Amino acid sequence: MKSARRLAVALMVILTAAPGQAAAWGATGHRMVGVAAVEDLPAELPAFLRDRSAAQDIGELSRELDRSKGAGRAHAVSLDPGHFLNVSDDGTLAPGLRFEAIPPDREAYETALRAAGTSAWKVGWLYHSILETQQQLTKDFAMWRVLHHAAAIERNPSRRAWYRADLRRREALVLQTLGRLSHYVADGAQPLHVTTHYNGWAAAENLEGFTRNRIHSVFEGELVAAGVRQEDVRRAMPPRADIQGALEAYISGYLSRAWREVPSLYRLEKTGALTPGDPRGAAYARDRLGVGAGALRDLVTLAWRSSSESRVGWPEMTVEDALAGRHDLWVSLYGKD
Repeated sequence: MKSARRLAVALMVILTAAPGQAAAWGATGHRMVGVAAVEDLPAELPAFLRDRSAAQDIGELSRELDRSKGAGRAHAVSLDPGHFLNVSDDGTLAPGLRFEAIPPDREAYETALRAAGTSAWKVGWLYHSILETQQQLTKDFAMWRVLHHAAAIERNPSRRAWYRADLRRREALVLQTLGRLSHYVADGAQPLHVTTHYNGWAAAENLEGFTRNRIHSVFEGELVAAGVRQEDVRRAMPPRADIQGALEAYISGYLSRAWREVPSLYRLEKTGALTPGDPRGAAYARDRLGVGAGALRDLVTLAWRSSSESRVGWPEMTVEDALAGRHDLWVSLYGKD
């Protein structure tokens, strides 16, 4: 387990190009979401994720997508829009395109946005960041299941050594993938990441007189660091829940609920509650962080459970067939070429 963590830390160092500017949330918020979610994973998850230091590792890795900002223009253009969705006041991402109608892949999404006169680079693709990363975590877990089984039953010493080494590599990748998922899910709990009013009220119409000042970093960073603690986020998490129905519908609903919080956040700001140290703003941030941590925990649990029905290796095999001995694991996992 320690080897897996050393690999994860090494990967983190390689991927980090510059500290970057904090985004939703700041370092404190992202760390707390990752830690709280992993600490509350059910006992059915693999032991390496419920080890004492796993939550701490995920807390740090959940910050990586912000820490790696500043690596270069190509890097920024390719990745930065994955942190947000610019949703209009009428709940659309573009004329005629609402949360519940987001196409399930980015090619179809971009086609729909181009037809409406905009692009994913302007609107963002946080929905797809969550969806794609959760699917990757499911695949990582499926590979872990088969490698864990193969390492346990293999009698050939050299093959068994390879299975064990690849299992450690897979555990490091699980930590990396889970860290990315933690970041995106936490972004989706921050109302300012799912609105056109992401840093001050942007619409010409402003009937409630909301601020047009830049409030983004103060809310997600300074206010959280000053007034929210790890135990606060743990207590704010909703009870464990089984995600029912299509994953796509769950994600769009999750983001839509955060979008509905935008006016509430601006009303808080109007009363002065977003000043660092104000308990009202801290309580609001705590609750949003708790929502994010609960969603992350439930998405990770779903990925683990769904992984038993996945396909892995080449030639491809189902996890069920692999565990039942109906395939040559060595050929599928190590490769026959």
